[in-house]
Amino acid sequence: MSPLDPLEILQLVGYSIGALLPLWMAVLLVTHKNKLSPHERVLALLALTMGGWHTSNLVVTLHGLFDLGLDRWTTVLRVADSVAVISITFAYSLLLHVHLYLWANAHLRTINKSEKFRIYLSYLPTMFLVIALPRVWMGDYAPMFVKLKFFVFPFAFWIAYVLGLIALTEILIARKTTNRSEKRIMRTLAASFIGVGVVIFGALAAGVGEGTAAGVYLKTIANLGSLLPSALLAYYIYRYRYLEIIIEESLVVVTFATVVLTVYVFGIRTIGDWLTQRYGVRPGLVEALLILALALFAAPFRGWLAQRFQKLFERETALYKQIVSRIGSYAGQYKDLVELFHFVEERTTEVLGLRQLKIFVTADGSPSNESWVQEVLDRSREQGWEPIEDDPVLLAHDFKLAYPLRREEKVAGLLAVDGAGASLTPDARSVIATLADQVAIAIDDSRLIEENVRLERELAERERLASLGRMAATVAHEIKNPLSAIKSIAQVMREDENLNKEYGRDLSLIVGETDRLSQSVTQLLSFARREIPSEQPLGTNELMRSVVDLFQANAREQGIGLECEIKTDATLSGKCVSVLRDALSNLVLNAFQATSSGGKVSLSAVVQNSDLLITVRDTGPGVPVELREEIWEPFFTTRQRGTGLGLAIVRKRVQEVGGSASLGVSRNGQGALFNLRVPIESQ
Repeated sequence: MSPLDPLEILQLVGYSIGALLPLWMAVLLVTHKNKLSPHERVLALLALTMGGWHTSNLVVTLHGLFDLGLDRWTTVLRVADSVAVISITFAYSLLLHVHLYLWANAHLRTINKSEKFRIYLSYLPTMFLVIALPRVWMGDYAPMFVKLKFFVFPFAFWIAYVLGLIALTEILIARKTTNRSEKRIMRTLAASFIGVGVVIFGALAAGVGEGTAAGVYLKTIANLGSLLPSALLAYYIYRYRYLEIIIEESLVVVTFATVVLTVYVFGIRTIGDWLTQRYGVRPGLVEALLILALALFAAPFRGWLAQRFQKLFERETALYKQIVSRIGSYAGQYKDLVELFHFVEERTTEVLGLRQLKIFVTADGSPSNESWVQEVLDRSREQGWEPIEDDPVLLAHDFKLAYPLRREEKVAGLLAVDGAGASLTPDARSVIATLADQVAIAIDDSRLIEENVRLERELAERERLASLGRMAATVAHEIKNPLSAIKSIAQVMREDENLNKEYGRDLSLIVGETDRLSQSVTQLLSFARREIPSEQPLGTNELMRSVVDLFQANAREQGIGLECEIKTDATLSGKCVSVLRDALSNLVLNAFQATSSGGKVSLSAVVQNSDLLITVRDTGPGVPVELREEIWEPFFTTRQRGTGLGLAIVRKRVQEVGGSASLGVSRNGQGALFNLRVPIESQ
C-alpha cells in the first residue's frame, strides 16, 4: 500500500481534529453545567453542527482512503452527506445567533426585539433543506457537491455574507471593550473570519483552481475553514473559565496523544516504508527501533506540553503573585494605598475578564461616603460575612458581586465586582476572595502603622506641651506675687484723697493692667495644670444655660445676640463639666471679641453617635484658611494683647477627657464654627 500523499494527510488530520474538538467541548459544556443559559445552549448547538460537518467529511475521506467501493457503503455515504448538509446549513445561522448574543452582552443588556427578529431571519436559509435532503437520497449516489451543485453558488454568497457580518461585529466589540487581551483576540478572529470567507467564496463560488491540484487543496482548506467557529467556541470556554481545570488537563492528554499518533502514522510508517524500498531493510526492525525512540522522547515531550499549558492557564496565579508583591511594596504606606487599589482594580479586571472591579474603603472603620456600601456590609454581616450576590442595592450601582474587606473583627471596606455570569466561575471567585483578604490585610497594616505614627506624634506633642506647662507654671508663680503686691499698693494709694486726686487716672490704669496680667497668669497656670478640677455631675442643659447667663450682660453691653439651642440633656461627669465650662467660656469670649455690634453668637448641643457635640458659631470675619491649624498652637495669637493660650487650653482639656476640639468648615468672611465633641457613654 502506497503512503498517504499530503492532501490525504491534510484531509485525515484536519477532519479528525474538526470532528473531535467541537464535539468534545460540547460534551464538556453540557455535562458540567447544571443549567445552560440561552447563549450557552446556542454555543453547544454550534459545536454539534461543526462536529457533524467534520465527522461527515471524515467518513467520506476514510471511505476513499480504504477504497471500500459503493455497493455496500452507499447508505452510509448518503447518511454522512445528509448530516453534512444539515450541519453546515444550521452552522452559519447559529454563528449569527451567537454573535447577536455577544453584541447584546457587550452592551450590558439582553437581546432586544429587533435582534430577536434578526435571529429568526438568520434561520431562513435552513428552508432549502426541504429541497436539498431529498436530492441526496435520489438516484445513484454522487458526492454531495455534485448532487447539490446548483445550491453551492448561492450558499457561498450566504457564507461570505455571514462571515463578513460577524467579522464586523467582532471589530465593533473590540472597539468597545477595555480589556486588551479580549480586544486582541476579537480583532484576530475578525481577520480570520474575513480570510476564511474569501477562501470559501473563491473555492466554491468563483471556482478558483477548478480542475487542478491547487483547486482540490483550496476546496479542502475551504471545508476546514469551519474549524474557526470551533476555535471561537474554544476561546469563549477558555476566556470565561468554563471547567478550566478539566480543559487544561484534557488538553495536555489529547494534544500528546494526537502528536504521538501523527508521528507514528505519518512519520514512523513513512520512514519505514522508504527505508525498506530504498535499502531493503526489514520493515519490522525499522518500526521497532523508531517506536523505541518515540517512547524515550514521549515522557520529556509530555512534560514540555504540561509546562506550556500551565503557562496558558496560570493567569490567576500570576495575578495573585503580582498583587501580593505590590501589596508588600506598599506595606505601611497608607496614602499610597490609592495607587495600590488602582493596580488591583485594573489588573484583576483585565486578567479575569471582568467588566469592572472597585474597592471601597471605609475611613478608620467608619461608614464609607457611599451609603449603599455600608448597607451591603450590613447584609454581609447578617449572613456571617459571606459574599453578597445579585442584591438589588448592588445591581442598582452596576455591580453583581461584593466581598467584605475584613481582617479578624475589623471591617476595612468592600470589594465590588461586575462581570458576565460566565466569567465569575468558582475559580475566579476563589481568586477574588483571596485578593479581598490580601487587600484587607494591607489596609489594616497601613492603618496600624498610621496609628503608631499618630501615637508617637501625640506623645511627642504631649512632651512638648508638658515642657511648656512647666515653664509656664514657673513664670506664673514668679509673676503672680509681684503682681499682687503692685495691685495692693495701687489700691492703697487710691484711698489717699490727695494721691487719688493727682494720680487717680494712673492708679486705675495700674489696677486694670495688673488685673489683665493676673488673668494671663491664671491662663498660664491653667495650661500648666495636670489635674482636672472636678465639679458635681450636671446636665448638659443646665451647664450651657449657666455659661450663657454668665455672658448675657457682656452680650447686651456689646450689642451682640447670644442664642442657645439644646437638643439633649445628657448628664455629664464632674470632670467633663469642669472642662466644658472652661472651654465654652474661652470660646464664647473669643467669639465676642471677633463679633462686631449687631452680630450673633450661637451655641448648640446635640448627641451624635454616642458623643455630645457642642458647637459655638459667630458671625465675625472667620479664621483664614492658612491659620486653621496654627490657632491651636500654644502662644499663637493674632491680637496685640492676647496670650495665645485660650484655644490651646480648650483642645488640651477636651482631649484629656477623651474628646476633641476642632474648627468646623465655614466660608471665609462668614464667621467661625468651633466643635467640641466628648463621649457620653461613660458619663
